[in-house]
Amino acid sequence: MFSWLKKEGEKSESIENVVEGLKRIYKTKLLPLELHYQFHDFHSPQLEEPDFDAKPMILLVGQYSTGKTTFIKYLLERDFPGIRIGPEPTTDRFIAVMYDEKEGVIPGNALVVDPKKQFRPLSKFGNAFLNRFQCSTVSSPVLKGISIVDTPGILSGEKQRVDRGYDFTGVLEWFAERVDRIILLFDAHKLDISDEFRRSIEALRGHDDKIRIVLNKADMIDHQQLMRVYGALMWSLGKVLQTPEVARVYIGSFWDQPLRYDVNRRLFEDEEQDLFRDMQSLPRNAALRKLNDLIKRARLAKVHAYIVSELRKEMPSMFGKDGKKKELIKNLGQVYDRIQREQQISPGDFPDIKKMQETLANHDFTKFHPLKPKLLEVVDHMLATDIARLMDMIPQEDVNVVSEPLIKGEFFAFLKFFVTFTSLH
Repeated sequence: MFSWLKKEGEKSESIENVVEGLKRIYKTKLLPLELHYQFHDFHSPQLEEPDFDAKPMILLVGQYSTGKTTFIKYLLERDFPGIRIGPEPTTDRFIAVMYDEKEGVIPGNALVVDPKKQFRPLSKFGNAFLNRFQCSTVSSPVLKGISIVDTPGILSGEKQRVDRGYDFTGVLEWFAERVDRIILLFDAHKLDISDEFRRSIEALRGHDDKIRIVLNKADMIDHQQLMRVYGALMWSLGKVLQTPEVARVYIGSFWDQPLRYDVNRRLFEDEEQDLFRDMQSLPRNAALRKLNDLIKRARLAKVHAYIVSELRKEMPSMFGKDGKKKELIKNLGQVYDRIQREQQISPGDFPDIKKMQETLANHDFTKFHPLKPKLLEVVDHMLATDIARLMDMIPQEDVNVVSEPLIKGEFFAFLKFFVTFTSLH
């Protein structure tokens, strides 16, 4: 199972070539289309070198006191700079926990001007956010393969009325688009999904393949209660995620204290191994994830080009521009339907209509460019030929060989031993 280092030198070279290929085709083939149709004003900032070079990232999201920070400590087997653990909302900031031989804390304003880090686009969220953003550098072997992002505890009850001072869900959306895994943590004692938590989960839509659910602190309840809690969680998630298949749920107690109820120990150990195995696959699949994200971005950029060029075509040349703009925004759904029929585009490729309407209200439609088929043809060729060529360069996993994991640490070392032992028996 752990075979992605079978030919480590060859694989590293192959992945490096894939990443370099992604950089090249993005800059030469997709970026011109994005710039021509103001894609970055509507959807996602321009991709930079660090976006392609960055290690796989894991985003932790959950209401306060669900054990997000303790989960990171459990994974690293140690504290990290800036750690605060308690029953109240102790983590009031986004903390990127990353590897560095020199340990310390880098404040947000310094992070977003560092050309080697992938956080430069976050400057658009302003000082109110940057004052609540930091990087904790830790010399941990686990972080040589991944980076972890801790988030502020999501509020519930009266606490939700507190204004954070920045676009919290907007920041979550930014991270969700770029991370490799999103872990939603729930406390077995309190499954109520607050309004802010609901909005946060909704901000993660479109990234369902990245989401994993952790039912934490499960040792605090007995076996019968655990069954009821699990059922209630699945019911609640079904209502919020609104998908036919709910994300994988891992049950356990991710901290270094003795279990209160020991009857489910084997279950917790098996669930822990499954979760860590999933996390351990991230470095191996990082290039594939970047390639997949670029495909999704290219499809969205194409649809965006059709939308804004269609809006430009509908605008009058002389009088009544303001009225026509309002009419087009109001009837944007009809524009979507027309483009969908004419271009044979799947409805799932279109951007959220409400967000698009809000953004369009601040733009002058007469400054949009008409459709330029040549730019679209270049992107179509990229998707049909260049992406396929890069896909062939990604090494395939040989399931019959066990090798050294890319994520190291006590628990991951135990996981390797467990998998090797079970494969031999």
